[in-house]
Amino acid sequence: MKQIGTFRVNGKHCDAIIEPHMLLVDVIRDHIGLTGTKRACASGNCGACTVLADDQPICSCLTLAVTAQDRALETVEGLRSADGTLHPLQQAFIDHCAAQCGYCTAGMLMTAKALLDANPRPSREDVKRALSGNICRCTGYVKILDAVMDAAQKINAAREVAA
Repeated sequence: MKQIGTFRVNGKHCDAIIEPHMLLVDVIRDHIGLTGTKRACASGNCGACTVLADDQPICSCLTLAVTAQDRALETVEGLRSADGTLHPLQQAFIDHCAAQCGYCTAGMLMTAKALLDANPRPSREDVKRALSGNICRCTGYVKILDAVMDAAQKINAAREVAA
């Protein structure tokens, strides 16, 4: 049975006609029109579909859309500031050439954002552990780890200047 679902995505209210069996990844991509979140393994194994729900990374390919209606959702499109400035993680991925084909990048960025929000000064091992559910078939992960560590340093430096 179809119903109107109301979602909070990247700080905005979005309505979509959904059915009980619909997955969040499909609603985000096909009904809300945010295509940065990727549909890949459909089993929660690759992390390409990772979005944040109440600041926690979730696999949107395993999440029924109806269960996400009361949660604050953030997709990769929400990382950039309103004036178009890239999030430090996005800039670090560019600076370190951490993205190759780009398919996994959105999931990596969202997982890394959740990590840095919860742990602003992660060790390299913390980053490896956090990203262990995100698969990249193009890189050796070194540039991705370098990018996250660089972003953490820049975010912390900006916080110290602001304080």
